Amino acid sequence: MSTTILVVEDDGLIRMDLADTLADQGFAILEAGNADEAIEILEQTPLIHALVTDIDMPGSMNGLELARHVAEIRPDCAIAVISGRYSPSQGALPAKARFLSKPVTEEVVAHTLKALGVM
Repeated sequence: MSTTILVVEDDGLIRMDLADTLADQGFAILEAGNADEAIEILEQTPLIHALVTDIDMPGSMNGLELARHVAEIRPDCAIAVISGRYSPSQGALPAKARFLSKPVTEEVVAHTLKALGVM
């Protein structure tokens, strides 16, 4: 059974690049363009090991709100929040979440997922 990661990013090219990078590392990848799509996937997919989400995106909530929601409904799901514009203030992320500043490298993503216990 492979580890499943949900990638949430509104920029299709960035989402595709991140998804490809993670798939190359052996992960099963699910993709969403915004938090609303991500919530639908979470409701339909019982086992998602990690969430990797951008902060700034359209829809009913941003990536920080999505991260907090996922932390509540899936406490065992690892969470990585990424942004090139924002740096979350102390306490803005769920307790076990990690923040990555764009642009992110394959090595940084791998190190973060390992630190979160996903790898």
